[in-house]
Amino acid sequence: MSSESTIEKASKKTRAASKEVVEDRDEDRDDELEDEDESRDDDEGDDDDDEDNGSSKAKAKAEPEPPPRAPVEVNRPSAFSLIMTIARREFAGYFNSPLAYIVIGISMVLLGGYFFFYKGGFWQVDRATMARMFEVIPVALCFLTIPLFTMRSLAEEKRLGTMELLITMPVKDSEVILGKYFASLGMVALQIALVAIYPLVMFIWPWQLGPLDWNPFWTGMLGLVVLSSAGVAIGMMYSSVTESQIIAYFATMVTLVGLYAIGTVTLVEYLSGWPGDALSFISFQTRYDPFARGLIDTRAIVYFVSIAVLCLLVAFRNLESRKWK
Repeated sequence: MSSESTIEKASKKTRAASKEVVEDRDEDRDDELEDEDESRDDDEGDDDDDEDNGSSKAKAKAEPEPPPRAPVEVNRPSAFSLIMTIARREFAGYFNSPLAYIVIGISMVLLGGYFFFYKGGFWQVDRATMARMFEVIPVALCFLTIPLFTMRSLAEEKRLGTMELLITMPVKDSEVILGKYFASLGMVALQIALVAIYPLVMFIWPWQLGPLDWNPFWTGMLGLVVLSSAGVAIGMMYSSVTESQIIAYFATMVTLVGLYAIGTVTLVEYLSGWPGDALSFISFQTRYDPFARGLIDTRAIVYFVSIAVLCLLVAFRNLESRKWK
């Protein structure tokens, strides 16, 4: 009995082992089939990807490339427009401070007193012409008006620290210089026009001194404007050098009065020969006299314009040099 039970147990163990072997073989076969299916799916996916890539490349080749975009152009205003904008702003800025009213008021009072009371008054002499007015206005321009209106043009920007901001703005240095120049010249021209009211009123109302010789009047006014164009440029040059308005005023005043006074007859006669001729050549008074007599001297116009251009170039270089400091 014991031997039979032992044999049965051994046979059971053998059958169990064979069953496990068969099950392991089936599991291995199933795993192999799953691996084959997965590899087949991967191959199909790769084929699909290759087909997609090929079709996308074909589409890319078939579609034409878009044209390159043109660079965006910024519409910058013209140089003339920028210059006039700066000139209008600066011209209006003169009336935001008491400077313009003080200068115009003092000039009107002093020249009015000269016209009405000096040596018997204007109505006692030179009734047919306005020569007396054109004798004194250039001196007043050189001594008072031009230096006061130009001393703040660039020196004030430096003192307030706004010059660096002005330089970094999308405007050229030359446009800044010309804008401020025309603003100052406009103020001087306004002063000349207001002063001319005195004698004009005398010839029209209330004294009615008689018909006015208009030719010397218009040429004299032209001479004052041309002389002022050179004087304002000199003031701009000094204002671009210093931060002090006082220094700019006195430097401009001394230069203008000196250039006007060296043409006096006494000084020219004292320095006879080529020194006197040289002083007479560069004198503002000598160049201006033909305009006061009713003549238009083109050489004088070229002289004054040349001085204006030269001084504005110096002011431009002084302003440009601040970028490199």
